[in-house]
Amino acid sequence: MKRLVRYFLQGLLYLAPTAITIYIVYLVFRFIDGPIRLYIVDILDIDIPGTGILVILVAITLLGFVGQTILFRPIRMLIDRIMKNAPLVKVIYSSLKDLLSAFVGKEKKFNQPVLVKVNLISDLEKMGFLTQTDLSELGIKDKVTVYFPHSYNFSGEMFIVPSKHVTKLDIPAAEAMKFIVSGGVTTV
Repeated sequence: MKRLVRYFLQGLLYLAPTAITIYIVYLVFRFIDGPIRLYIVDILDIDIPGTGILVILVAITLLGFVGQTILFRPIRMLIDRIMKNAPLVKVIYSSLKDLLSAFVGKEKKFNQPVLVKVNLISDLEKMGFLTQTDLSELGIKDKVTVYFPHSYNFSGEMFIVPSKHVTKLDIPAAEAMKFIVSGGVTTV
């Protein structure tokens, strides 16, 4: 009986990550594709799964292309200025803009994995990402900012630590993020 339970648990271990991933991708696909596809069906009387996602991808790419032109730059600056001057919207807009540019912008911030000594007595270290090396605007010298993602979660904490306690790691940032988010279970 114990052997059957062990086989069942092993099968669950093989099946669950794949099945849950496929299900989440399916739900996201339906959520994004559904409304736009229904609109396309109403207009063109064509029902092809994925057309909603294709339309979104093309529209975002086209917006990115047009946004880089000189003609669109004043409009982008006007929108940016309006958003940054609105009292409550300013906080949300600037935070989201900074976060997104940290991942996909020209100034990617989460690209330098580091190991930080957080307890000198026990040599306890924590893995994170170096996000700022110059804190002179804050009046802080010889310290850097490090972002520590939480394991099994999409959140994290930012610490200001002495530069001498930070060791840069020679591994790809994506591998470091995978290692941290998995709680150190995956291999780098």
